[in-house]
Amino acid sequence: MLNSDAQDDSELFESVDGRTRLAGSNRMELLLFSLGTDECFGINVFKVREVSRTPFITRTPNMPHGMEGLISLRGNVIPVLSLNTVLGLGRAVVSGGAMMVTEYSKHTLGFLVQAVDRIVRVDWDKVHAPENLASGTSGFITAITQLDDGRLVSILDVETILANTFGEAVVGNIAPVANGHEVNVFFVDDSSVARRKIAEVLDRLGVRHKHAQNGLEAWNRLEGIASHAALTGRSVADDIDVIMVDAEMPEMDGYVLTRNIKRDPRFEGVPVVMHSSLSSEANRAMGRRVGVDSYVAKFDADVLAETLRPLLQRAGQA
Repeated sequence: MLNSDAQDDSELFESVDGRTRLAGSNRMELLLFSLGTDECFGINVFKVREVSRTPFITRTPNMPHGMEGLISLRGNVIPVLSLNTVLGLGRAVVSGGAMMVTEYSKHTLGFLVQAVDRIVRVDWDKVHAPENLASGTSGFITAITQLDDGRLVSILDVETILANTFGEAVVGNIAPVANGHEVNVFFVDDSSVARRKIAEVLDRLGVRHKHAQNGLEAWNRLEGIASHAALTGRSVADDIDVIMVDAEMPEMDGYVLTRNIKRDPRFEGVPVVMHSSLSSEANRAMGRRVGVDSYVAKFDADVLAETLRPLLQRAGQA
């Protein structure tokens, strides 16, 4: 495992261009790490910019729970969180461990961990929502998968971690769209925090909405809507005006879900908006490759609303 002798990033991370080929394959890559317990954790490699030894951390007054302080990284000051503290696993790993520098929703953060292991490739259909977890970390886990050696990996819900540490994003004044009560949005996101904030934005826009909690559930429900529409002589566009998908989801990711939608003629004319914390250009390219109509980085309520507005207005005028 990596700790104070963390290997060079070039040895740990393959090229991002190579990873973009995963789009539409329903596969992802996890960076495995430990927090000094028997539990194995994972985070999507696309969220990790680099791994290093734990640097000198400057403590500041009135820090949120779990925040160890600030560091200067190539001229940028970034906050550093102890995942041990946030997850309630005891003493923070401040020295002798490793730090993962992550980019999440346009924010750069340092996560202190005990040790970093390796990168593994997993199929999303083998990634499942957690059920009946006894661990105290269960509220911060978005999914579970199993490695070939039988070990279980807990995939962190970074949105919940950030909301718990820094507070949820505030949704300000958003003007409703004309005839919004006639517009229908279907969205899918596996994070409860994200679903709550998306629903708040859609409520402010004044549109009707339904949601699913993972990609496979979303596809099953969308197929059901399409089948019902065909039986009643309607088109899917009569019942759904915009579909919004997350990128990372258990069972089926947003790229495969989008590809399924775009290849099915029943969904012709229904725009797909990808709303993801993976905000790099590489991820936008992955979205374009499978046919998304717009790509929005989480979570800026105003940007989300203004991306959706022209699509919703067009639907309201139809």
